[in-house]
Amino acid sequence: MTEHLTIVEHPLVQHKLTLMREKNTSTGEFRHLLREISLLLAYEVTRELELTTRGIETPMMEMEAPVLKGKKLALISILRAGNGLLDGVMELIPSARVGFVGLYRDEETLKPVQYYFKVPEGLEDRLVIVVDPMLATGNSSVAAIDLLKQAGATNLRFMCLLAAPEGVERMKQAHPDVPIITAALDEKLNDKGYIVPGLGDAGDRMFGTK
Repeated sequence: MTEHLTIVEHPLVQHKLTLMREKNTSTGEFRHLLREISLLLAYEVTRELELTTRGIETPMMEMEAPVLKGKKLALISILRAGNGLLDGVMELIPSARVGFVGLYRDEETLKPVQYYFKVPEGLEDRLVIVVDPMLATGNSSVAAIDLLKQAGATNLRFMCLLAAPEGVERMKQAHPDVPIITAALDEKLNDKGYIVPGLGDAGDRMFGTK
């Protein structure tokens, strides 16, 4: 583990990830497991949120109690697979603002192509959590964070299910100020840019497409 990369080694995360990796896991079960893991990862990615206090009244007495400080968080999904992680995080942080970055990977060049960008206002004043299940080449993640920084974001974190060393290094070179939180750092990328051993194409497995 480095300051730039946090691997969440919680036993429940690792157990559920193993079930997701298995090729015979059904679409419905895959989706359910992804939602559960995203909740556990969200717990880690929000660990150091700033707090302030406000006065409340319990059934027993008045007190100053901790509450989150500042503007609502922004959750940014890299379409389409990011939406699988987004659902779980929104359960934990229902008041968060939500945005979407639409990127697809050109299968010839492996480079990202943008087709959609819609994000909340005031990113410069928000913690921005970017979600995408797979950090493979890192090209899409870097492109998405480039766009978010251009839109004003300065405090960003990247949350994924699986990461490849190549993607982590690419992100570190392009955006050393953006911490990565993941459930596993896998071995490598294959010649098609897929994570190995990985779990296949997260979007296809989540949505039942090929």
